[in-house]
Amino acid sequence: MWITLTINRLNIKMEKNKNLTGRCICGQVKYIVTEKPLFTQACHCKDCKVITGSSYVINSSVLDNTLIIEGEVSSTELKAGSGATCRAYFCTKCGTYIYTDYASAVGRLTVRTKTLDNSENFPPQAHIFTKDKDPWLNLMDDVICFEKMYDPKKTWPEESLKRYGEYLKNNN
Repeated sequence: MWITLTINRLNIKMEKNKNLTGRCICGQVKYIVTEKPLFTQACHCKDCKVITGSSYVINSSVLDNTLIIEGEVSSTELKAGSGATCRAYFCTKCGTYIYTDYASAVGRLTVRTKTLDNSENFPPQAHIFTKDKDPWLNLMDDVICFEKMYDPKKTWPEESLKRYGEYLKNNN
Protein backbone atom coordinates (compact mmCIF):
# COMPACT_ATOMS: atom_id res chain seq x y z
CA MET A 1 0.00 0.00 0.00
CA TRP A 2 1.27 3.46 -0.87
CA ILE A 3 0.50 6.76 0.82
CA THR A 4 1.11 10.14 -0.74
CA LEU A 5 2.78 12.91 1.23
CA THR A 6 2.31 16.49 0.12
CA ILE A 7 5.35 18.54 1.06
CA ASN A 8 5.70 22.08 -0.29
CA ARG A 9 3.24 21.18 -3.04
CA LEU A 10 5.26 18.10 -4.01
CA ASN A 11 3.47 14.78 -3.97
CA ILE A 12 5.76 12.11 -2.59
CA LYS A 13 4.81 8.47 -2.52
CA MET A 14 6.03 6.46 0.41
CA GLU A 15 5.22 2.82 0.92
CA LYS A 16 3.09 2.50 4.06
CA ASN A 17 4.91 0.80 6.94
CA LYS A 18 8.19 0.91 4.99
CA ASN A 19 11.09 1.96 7.18
CA LEU A 20 13.36 4.84 6.28
CA THR A 21 17.08 4.17 6.50
CA GLY A 22 20.09 6.38 6.97
CA ARG A 23 23.77 6.29 7.82
CA CYS A 24 26.90 8.21 8.61
CA ILE A 25 29.54 8.84 5.94
CA CYS A 26 31.78 5.91 6.98
CA GLY A 27 28.92 3.42 7.45
CA GLN A 28 29.68 2.52 11.09
CA VAL A 29 26.35 4.03 12.17
CA LYS A 30 23.20 3.00 10.40
CA TYR A 31 19.70 3.80 11.50
CA ILE A 32 16.07 3.08 10.80
CA VAL A 33 13.12 5.40 11.22
CA THR A 34 9.99 3.27 11.49
CA GLU A 35 7.51 6.07 10.62
CA LYS A 36 7.62 9.01 8.27
CA PRO A 37 8.92 12.24 9.81
CA LEU A 38 6.47 14.58 11.48
CA PHE A 39 7.93 17.67 9.83
CA THR A 40 11.05 18.75 7.95
CA GLN A 41 12.54 22.21 8.24
CA ALA A 42 15.61 24.18 7.22
CA CYS A 43 17.20 26.19 10.01
CA HIS A 44 19.23 29.30 9.19
CA CYS A 45 20.13 30.23 12.79
CA LYS A 46 23.68 31.26 13.57
CA ASP A 47 24.29 28.15 15.72
CA CYS A 48 23.25 25.72 12.97
CA LYS A 49 25.42 27.58 10.48
CA VAL A 50 28.48 27.29 12.70
CA ILE A 51 27.87 23.64 13.68
CA THR A 52 27.45 22.57 10.04
CA GLY A 53 29.85 25.00 8.39
CA SER A 54 27.06 25.73 5.93
CA SER A 55 24.32 28.27 5.27
CA TYR A 56 21.61 26.16 6.90
CA VAL A 57 20.76 22.67 8.07
CA ILE A 58 17.78 20.49 7.18
CA ASN A 59 16.26 18.52 10.06
CA SER A 60 13.37 16.08 10.19
CA SER A 61 11.43 15.70 13.41
CA VAL A 62 10.57 12.09 14.34
CA LEU A 63 8.96 10.47 17.36
CA ASP A 64 11.68 9.26 19.72
CA ASN A 65 10.39 5.69 19.70
CA THR A 66 10.70 5.47 15.89
CA LEU A 67 14.47 5.93 15.63
CA ILE A 68 16.60 2.79 15.91
CA ILE A 69 20.36 3.33 15.90
CA GLU A 70 22.87 0.59 14.98
CA GLY A 71 26.52 1.37 15.66
CA GLU A 72 28.43 3.46 18.13
CA VAL A 73 27.41 7.08 18.68
CA SER A 74 28.65 9.62 21.16
CA SER A 75 27.03 12.85 22.22
CA THR A 76 27.73 16.30 23.50
CA GLU A 77 25.48 18.81 25.20
CA LEU A 78 24.96 22.10 23.41
CA LYS A 79 22.88 25.19 24.02
CA ALA A 80 20.34 25.92 21.29
CA GLY A 81 19.70 29.43 20.01
CA SER A 82 16.63 29.56 22.25
CA GLY A 83 18.81 29.03 25.30
CA ALA A 84 17.45 25.52 25.88
CA THR A 85 19.84 22.60 25.99
CA CYS A 86 20.12 19.88 23.41
CA ARG A 87 22.22 16.77 23.01
CA ALA A 88 23.84 16.17 19.61
CA TYR A 89 24.64 12.55 18.63
CA PHE A 90 27.34 11.67 16.13
CA CYS A 91 29.34 8.72 14.81
CA THR A 92 32.38 7.98 16.99
CA LYS A 93 34.50 7.08 13.94
CA CYS A 94 33.77 9.75 11.31
CA GLY A 95 31.96 12.40 13.37
CA THR A 96 28.85 12.59 11.17
CA TYR A 97 26.14 14.38 13.14
CA ILE A 98 23.14 12.01 13.02
CA TYR A 99 20.45 13.46 15.31
CA THR A 100 19.68 15.86 18.14
CA ASP A 101 17.57 15.51 21.26
CA TYR A 102 16.25 18.97 22.16
CA ALA A 103 15.15 19.33 25.80
CA SER A 104 12.21 21.43 24.62
CA ALA A 105 10.98 18.81 22.10
CA VAL A 106 9.43 16.23 24.43
CA GLY A 107 9.08 12.83 22.75
CA ARG A 108 10.77 13.96 19.55
CA LEU A 109 14.22 13.68 18.04
CA THR A 110 15.57 15.72 15.15
CA VAL A 111 17.33 13.64 12.47
CA ARG A 112 19.73 15.34 10.10
CA THR A 113 17.69 14.88 6.96
CA LYS A 114 20.65 14.57 4.61
CA THR A 115 21.80 11.45 6.50
CA LEU A 116 18.65 9.68 5.24
CA ASP A 117 19.28 7.41 2.25
CA ASN A 118 16.34 9.02 0.44
CA SER A 119 16.67 12.57 1.78
CA GLU A 120 15.44 14.04 -1.50
CA ASN A 121 11.96 12.82 -0.52
CA PHE A 122 11.90 15.19 2.47
CA PRO A 123 12.40 18.77 1.31
CA PRO A 124 11.93 21.48 3.93
CA GLN A 125 8.31 22.29 4.68
CA ALA A 126 9.44 25.54 6.33
CA HIS A 127 12.55 27.67 6.72
CA ILE A 128 13.16 29.02 10.22
CA PHE A 129 15.34 31.80 11.63
CA THR A 130 15.46 33.44 8.23
CA LYS A 131 16.43 36.67 10.02
CA ASP A 132 19.91 35.07 10.11
CA LYS A 133 19.97 33.65 6.58
CA ASP A 134 22.85 34.53 4.31
CA PRO A 135 21.91 37.63 2.27
CA TRP A 136 22.90 36.00 -1.03
CA LEU A 137 20.53 33.08 -0.44
CA ASN A 138 17.21 33.67 -2.22
CA LEU A 139 14.26 31.57 -1.12
CA MET A 140 11.46 30.90 -3.60
CA ASP A 141 8.13 32.64 -3.11
CA ASP A 142 6.31 29.37 -2.41
CA VAL A 143 8.61 28.50 0.52
CA ILE A 144 7.13 29.01 3.97
CA CYS A 145 9.54 31.23 5.92
CA PHE A 146 9.67 32.37 9.53
CA GLU A 147 11.98 35.05 10.92
CA LYS A 148 12.32 32.98 14.09
CA MET A 149 10.46 29.82 15.10
CA TYR A 150 6.90 28.93 14.16
CA ASP A 151 3.98 27.52 16.12
CA PRO A 152 3.76 23.80 15.18
CA LYS A 153 0.01 23.84 15.87
CA LYS A 154 -0.38 26.31 13.01
CA THR A 155 2.33 24.98 10.69
CA TRP A 156 2.55 21.20 10.92
CA PRO A 157 0.22 18.98 8.88
CA GLU A 158 -2.86 17.86 10.82
CA GLU A 159 -1.80 14.21 10.50
CA SER A 160 1.55 14.95 12.18
CA LEU A 161 -0.10 16.88 15.01
CA LYS A 162 -2.45 13.96 15.57
CA ARG A 163 0.38 11.39 15.68
CA TYR A 164 2.43 13.54 18.05
CA GLY A 165 -0.60 14.20 20.30
CA GLU A 166 -1.42 10.49 20.48
CA TYR A 167 2.21 9.69 21.29
CA LEU A 168 2.27 12.22 24.15
CA LYS A 169 -1.04 10.96 25.51
CA ASN A 170 0.12 7.34 25.50
CA ASN A 171 3.62 7.99 26.85
CA ASN A 172 3.03 10.36 29.76
